[in-house]
Amino acid sequence: MHLHILGICGTFMGSLALLAREKGYRVTGSDANVYPPMSTQLAEAGIQVSEGWQPSHLDPQPDLVIIGNALGRGNPLVEHVLDRGLPYTSGPQWLAEHVLQDRWVLAASGTHGKTTTSSMLAWILEFNGLAPGYLIGGVPRNFGMSARLGDSSFFVIEADEYDTAFFDKRSKFVHYRPRTLIINNIEFDHADIFDSLADIERQFHHVVRTVPGMGQVLYPSGDAATERVLAKGCWSSRQPFLSPVGEEAARPGDSGLPGARLLKADGSEFVIESDGEILGEVRWSLKGRHNVHNALAAVLAARHIGVREQHACQALCQFAGVARRLDALAERNGVVIYDDFAHHPTAIASTLEGLRAAFPGERLLAIIEPRSNTMKMGVHRQAL
Repeated sequence: MHLHILGICGTFMGSLALLAREKGYRVTGSDANVYPPMSTQLAEAGIQVSEGWQPSHLDPQPDLVIIGNALGRGNPLVEHVLDRGLPYTSGPQWLAEHVLQDRWVLAASGTHGKTTTSSMLAWILEFNGLAPGYLIGGVPRNFGMSARLGDSSFFVIEADEYDTAFFDKRSKFVHYRPRTLIINNIEFDHADIFDSLADIERQFHHVVRTVPGMGQVLYPSGDAATERVLAKGCWSSRQPFLSPVGEEAARPGDSGLPGARLLKADGSEFVIESDGEILGEVRWSLKGRHNVHNALAAVLAARHIGVREQHACQALCQFAGVARRLDALAERNGVVIYDDFAHHPTAIASTLEGLRAAFPGERLLAIIEPRSNTMKMGVHRQAL
C-alpha cells in the first residue's frame, strides 16, 4: 500500500512516516521546507520526499493521502486531492487506526514539557525491558530517532492539543484514547486556534473523557486549570503529585502525595518521596526544576503499568536528554552556548531558572526567537 504524506517534514508527520515505513508501507511525501534533522531521518528510512506542492507529486496515485494540520484549503496538493476524490485522512486518525489499536497508550500532554516527559517515559520503559513503541516531537538521544513501533503492547506518545486537520478541528490527542494520561500543566497557548484558556480546557476535558475506568490521569496538585478540567468529570483514577515548579513549589511532606525533593538547586540531583519515604534517587546531567517535574510525572506514569519507582529512577540516571532541549552546543573562553526549544514565557522562565541555578553569579544572556504562531501574534508580549 502506498501512502503519501502532505507536510511530511513536520515533527509529527515525519515521525508518522517512520512508523508507516516500519509497518511495511511504501511511503512518500511532500513539504515546502525540506531540511535536517527530519529530512535526514526520512532519507535514512528510504522515504522519498518531494519539495513543494506540485500535483505531479501524486503521480502515480497513492492509495491514501495523509494531510498534515499545517495545510489547508488553497494548497495546490490539497485542492488536487479534493478535486480528484482521492482517499485522504489525518495523521492522528491514521495513527489511531493503524498503530494504536489494541495498544496500551501512555500519553504526555500539557502546555509544557510534553516532548521531554514522553522521552523520559519511553526510556524508563525501554530500560526496564518493556520495549515500548513511541512517537515523540523530538529526538530522544537514548533512541536516536523520533518514533518506532516497539515490541510490546505499550506505546508512549506526545499528546498535543493542537487541531487535527483543516477538516477535523478536534485536538490531536482526542484520537489517541490513552489508558495512562499525564497532564503536565495547562496554560493559554496556540492563540491562532484558541480564543481563551477555557477553549483549551474544553479540549483537555474531551481527552479526559476518553480515558477508561481502569486508566489513570496524572497531574500536578494545585494546577488551577487542570483542576477545573477534572471537575467537569473524570471516570478513571487520579494521581496528583506535588510539583517542584513555581513560586510556591510544593515539597513532599505528610500530604500523602508523591513529590520531589531537590538535593541540588539546579535539579541535577533529587529524590522522589512520599510520606517521608524515599522511593528513588536521580543524579543526571539535566538542569532545572521543570525537568524534575517532568521526571516525577514520567516515574508515576511508569508506576501505573508496574514499573517500580526505584527502577524508573535508575533509568533516568542514564537519560541522555532530547535534542534542542537545553542543549550545550559549544564552550569557548568560559562562555557556554545552549540551545533550547522553549517558546512560551513560562517555559522560557523555567529554562532560565535552571541555568541560573547551575551557574550562580554568572552573567546570563538570552536570545529569544518568536517562532510559534502565538509568539508571532504578540499574545505573550507583556509576559515576556
